[in-house]
Amino acid sequence: MHPEKLGKTIKNRREILAITQRDLAELSGMGLRTLKAIENGKSNPTLETLNKLMDVLGMELSIDVRKPKF
Repeated sequence: MHPEKLGKTIKNRREILAITQRDLAELSGMGLRTLKAIENGKSNPTLETLNKLMDVLGMELSIDVRKPKF
């Protein structure tokens, strides 16, 4: 998923749950700056970071592995 789309998805879910950025950062064990960069599509988080965010937001992380096109 493109970082901008990922960031919007995380931000939308956070807002639906009425969680502040500060609270989400704290609950997921990351810095506020890092979370802001992710939500703004300026950071490409690691799978570990994404997993922490998904856990707090009640979302599921799924990876789709496809065959190469060549």
